[in-house]
Amino acid sequence: MRILQVIPTITTGGAERMLANLAGHLRRAGHTVGVVAMHDPDTMSVEAELRSHGIKLYLLGQRPGLDVRMIPRFARVLGSFAPEVLHTHLYVLKYVLPALAVSRRYPVVVHTLHNLAEREVSWPERVIQQVAFRAGITPVAIGDAVAESMRRVYRLSPHRTIPNGIPVADYAPPPKAREEVRAALAIPAGAPTLVTVGRFMQQKNHAGVISAFASERLRSIDAHLLLVGDGALHDELERQVRELGIGDRVRFLGKRDDIPHVLAAADVFVLGSLWEGHPLSVMEAMAAGKPVVATAVGCVPELVSDRTGRLVVPGDTSILEAAMFDLANDLPLARAKGAAAARTARERFDASVMARAYEQLYQELA
Repeated sequence: MRILQVIPTITTGGAERMLANLAGHLRRAGHTVGVVAMHDPDTMSVEAELRSHGIKLYLLGQRPGLDVRMIPRFARVLGSFAPEVLHTHLYVLKYVLPALAVSRRYPVVVHTLHNLAEREVSWPERVIQQVAFRAGITPVAIGDAVAESMRRVYRLSPHRTIPNGIPVADYAPPPKAREEVRAALAIPAGAPTLVTVGRFMQQKNHAGVISAFASERLRSIDAHLLLVGDGALHDELERQVRELGIGDRVRFLGKRDDIPHVLAAADVFVLGSLWEGHPLSVMEAMAAGKPVVATAVGCVPELVSDRTGRLVVPGDTSILEAAMFDLANDLPLARAKGAAAARTARERFDASVMARAYEQLYQELA
């Protein structure tokens, strides 16, 4: 089967890593797979991973904002690749639909919603998606909360709900990684360490995590915090850390391509998001055997239970701090929940499960 995946960018992020996992599995299953990225990638992307799987990659060079050049460029890709299945992600339908009309090609089209419907795209793009879904494009939700948001916003149910997946085995703690990373960051061997991974943007609420971490209780046990990622709020967050006087216990690690190593160095994973879809970072932390303290938003409660971590209400710093302290102050409890998290990841989260579900859907539709 000829399958073409279309996404705005292949810069490293949750949807982009999901696409790379899916495309790699489909290629290994014997399908001809191509990936279209509207924007050219930056220095941190899944480009090398895609090319290593022998996946044909089309980079269309979109300019910021609406770029109508994408329509003829994508139409040419449709003509050369001739997909039987077209799988779209995020906000690309505004270019895909007119390109299909121009090319006069009519493959099966599947669209994955990666976030709550209210949050994923702007309202004009929601209108486009409303029309597309009613015209026969097949919507897929990545979790029950996303499916419910689709019913709320579009008055339609997804054709199927297929949770995201990750290469679970890749996140097993590498040998000696904990000691090596902690030594490189000058973190004392016994200091409880928390980590969060995500773009520095309003959604992820790093400011709330930092405020919670600045508590006297976490200071008293010499807890450390690792912030992995980058983004528009970087300078603001660094200023917050300085003003709170916790710079000696907070490390800004930037974008990293060695997430399993960083996770191995930590004791507790924290996600303070104000809203979410189905975050890969939570599944990766669980696959690495880390307990998760997370806000109960989006599909997070479908991933994390009291057996594997703690769920807290979004936006309440005091409750977030209490959950962070409880696990950081009781590392045997944290390790027990982390072991349960690893078992859950092995049973439920592997990318092969996701890929088989999409493969079955493509075959049914085609």
